[in-house]
Amino acid sequence: MESSSKLPLHLCHVHKLSIFINRTHIFFHSIALVFLLYYRASFFFFQDTTKTKATTLAWLLVFVSEIFLSFEWLLSQSFRWRPVSRTAFPERLPGDDKLPAVDVFICTANPEKEPTVGVMNTVLSAMAMDYPPEKLHVYLSDDGGAAVTLKGMREAWRFAKWWLPFCRRYGIKCRAPEAYFSAEEEDADFGGSEFIEEREDIKEKYEVFKKRVRERATVGDTRSGLSRDHPAVIEVIQETSSDDAIQENETKSMPLLVYVSREKRHSHPHHFKAGALNVLLRVSGVISNSPYILGLDCDMHCHDPSSARQAMCFHLDPKISPSLALVQFPQKFHNISNNDIYDSQLRSAFWLLWQGFDGVGGPCVSGTGYYIKRLSLCSNSIHEVEFPDGDPMKLRQSFGPSNEFIKSLHQNNKPDMLIHRKNALLNEAQLLASCAFENGTEWGEEVGFMYGSVAEDYFTGFRLHCKGWISVYCNPPRPQFLGSGTTNLDDFLVQGTRWTSGLVDVAISKFCPLIYGPLKTYTFVQSMCYAELALFPIFYFLPLWCFATIPQLCLLNGIPLYPEFSNSYFIVFSFVFLSSISKHLYEVLSTGFTFRHWINEQRIWMMKSITSRLYGSVDALMKKIGMREASFFPTNKVDDAEQLKRYNMGVFDFQTSILFLAPMAALVILNIASFAVGISRVIFLGELDKFFIQVFIPFYVILMNYPIVEGMLIRKDSGRIPPSVTLLSAIVSLIFYFLGCIIFM
Repeated sequence: MESSSKLPLHLCHVHKLSIFINRTHIFFHSIALVFLLYYRASFFFFQDTTKTKATTLAWLLVFVSEIFLSFEWLLSQSFRWRPVSRTAFPERLPGDDKLPAVDVFICTANPEKEPTVGVMNTVLSAMAMDYPPEKLHVYLSDDGGAAVTLKGMREAWRFAKWWLPFCRRYGIKCRAPEAYFSAEEEDADFGGSEFIEEREDIKEKYEVFKKRVRERATVGDTRSGLSRDHPAVIEVIQETSSDDAIQENETKSMPLLVYVSREKRHSHPHHFKAGALNVLLRVSGVISNSPYILGLDCDMHCHDPSSARQAMCFHLDPKISPSLALVQFPQKFHNISNNDIYDSQLRSAFWLLWQGFDGVGGPCVSGTGYYIKRLSLCSNSIHEVEFPDGDPMKLRQSFGPSNEFIKSLHQNNKPDMLIHRKNALLNEAQLLASCAFENGTEWGEEVGFMYGSVAEDYFTGFRLHCKGWISVYCNPPRPQFLGSGTTNLDDFLVQGTRWTSGLVDVAISKFCPLIYGPLKTYTFVQSMCYAELALFPIFYFLPLWCFATIPQLCLLNGIPLYPEFSNSYFIVFSFVFLSSISKHLYEVLSTGFTFRHWINEQRIWMMKSITSRLYGSVDALMKKIGMREASFFPTNKVDDAEQLKRYNMGVFDFQTSILFLAPMAALVILNIASFAVGISRVIFLGELDKFFIQVFIPFYVILMNYPIVEGMLIRKDSGRIPPSVTLLSAIVSLIFYFLGCIIFM
C-alpha cells in the first residue's frame, strides 16, 4: 500500500461540463449582442423620417446602457471560463510537530452592534481548533477600545479552560459554545452518562460566562472607548483563578490569547479594518510571528475544527506553496431562512463565481475565513522568497522604526520568546500599535493590508496577485466557518452601499484592474474577474436607472424604442433576454437552489442597482474629489425580533431610510403608470406590434418587485412602506413624467 507521504495533499477538479456549457453560451450570446448593438447603432447612420431630437436622445441613452450591460456581461464571463473545485486530505499531513504555527486575527469595532458574547464565541471557537495549541495564537483587535471587550476576553479565557478539554475529549465538531448548545447536535456517538453529565456541567458554566459578560455590558463599559481618541492597550490574557479545578496539563495546553486595542487619535487616519489588521500583523510579529495567519470577522465562528489542517494541505504542497499567498474558504451563515428574500447568503459569489476565480489564478481575499502567508503581506514581490538583509535604513523606511519587528522578518516562529522577554516585547508592541508608527513607511501601500478603500480585502487580494502570488478556493461539504447574515433590508442596503463604495474606490484609482492588472496578474482572465468586481456597481446602476425610466417615459409619449413584433430583430432582443435569464436560472438550480431563489436574486439585483450601487458609487466619487471623508459603519449583528420574524416568513421589512425607499417606490409607480398606458394603447389603438417590448419591460419590473407594490398599497403592519413615502414617491414619479414630456415631446 502506498504510504500517505507519497499521496497528494489535495486534488483539483476541473468542471469540464460546466466549461462546455458556459463557453457555448458565451459564443451564441455574444453573436446575439453583436446583432443587437448593430441594430441600435444603425439608427444613427440611416435616414428616418420619424427621427427627431427627442427620439435620438432616447435611443442614445438606451444604446449607451446596452453597451454598458454588454461590457459588464463580457467581464462577468471571466468567472465562468474555467471553474474548478478542490478536495483536501488533512489526514495525509505530517505529524503535529512538523506543522507550522498559525496566528488568528479577529477584528471587532463596536460592542453595541457586535455583541461581546458573540465575539467571544468566535474567540473560543478559534482557540478550540483541532491544531497543536502551542502553535495556535489568537489575537483580538478591539477598535472600539471598549472595557467590556477586554473583560469579555478574560472571562473567555477562564471558560476556555473547561471548554477546550471538553471539545477535544469528545471530538466536538462545532466549537462555538452558543452554536453547539443551541443546535440539535448528534451526541449519540459520544454516548454514556459521563458525557451527558459533563455536557450539562459545561452548559451551566457557559450560562454563567454569558451572564458575567452581559453584566459588564450593562454598566456602561460598551461606550467607554468608542470615541476616536484612546491609547494603545495590549494584554496577553493569562491570569488563572485559584478555584479552577482543572488538571495542570490541560491548563497548559491552551493557545496564546492576546487583546489588542490600537491607539487612535483624531489627528491621525486609522484606515478602518485594514489599519487594525496591520497593527495585528506587527504586534503578532514580535510576539508569536507565525508564518500563517487566519483572518476572521468577529461574528464568523469556526464551525469545523479542521480548517487549519485543510488549509495546510495547500500551503505545505511543495508544488504550489512557493507562490501560494492564501487559501480562501467561503462565507456561510447560520441564520439564513429557506426563502432568503435578501440573498444574504451571497449564493452567486461563493457557490459559483469563486470557483471560476480559482480556475484562473485564485480568488481575492474575501474579508474572513482565509489563511494567508505572512511573507506575502511583508514583501514587495513574490521574487522576495526571503526577506533581504539589506540596508537597515531601507527596511525602516518600509516597515517602520522598530528593530524588534524588523528582526522578526528574518526569524521563524519563536513562541518561547514571550516567556523570557514578556515585558520588553509588550512595550515594543505598544510602539507598533501607536497611531504615528506608520508615518513615512510603506504600510498600506506596498506592505501589509492595503489602504485606499474600505474594501481592503478585495484591494489586498488584487495587489497580491499583481505581485505574482496565487490563491486557492476550498469549499468542503461541511462549512468551516459560519457567520450572521443580514436579515433586514436596511442593514442589507447599507452593507451593499459600503461594499460598492470600496470597490468603486479601486475602480477610479490608478489601480483600476482594467489598466493596472492585465500585465501583472497570473492570467488576463483573472484581471477581468477583478475588473468585473470593481466596475459592476457602475455598469449596473446607470443602465438600470435608464431601463427603469426611459422606455417607460417614451411609452407614455408614444415613442417606440424597440423593433416591432414583426421585425426580424425582435428575435434578437428576445433571444438576449431569454438567454440571460435562463442562464441565470440554470446557475441557480445547478447550485442546489430553487426557482423562488432565482426570483429573489432578480428582485434584489434591481433593488440594489438603483439604491446601493448608486449611492456607493457617488460616495466613492465624492471621496475621490475631496468632498467628503471615507467612513465605515460595521454591519449590525443585533437581531430585532420583529424584523427577524418577517424575514423568516419571507416578508420584506421596509423600515429603512427614505433615501432607499423613495427611489424604489417612485420607479415602481412610474412603471405601473407606464404599463397601464401601454395596455390602453394595445387595446384602444392596436399598437401591440409597435410597443410589445416597451409594455413587457414595466410588466416585468412590476412582477419582480411585487413586494414593493404590496408594501405601498396592501400591507398595514409596521414593516410596510409608510404612506408619506408612497406619497413622496408618487410626486417624484410625476416629476419624472413631466420631465419626460418636456424632453421627449
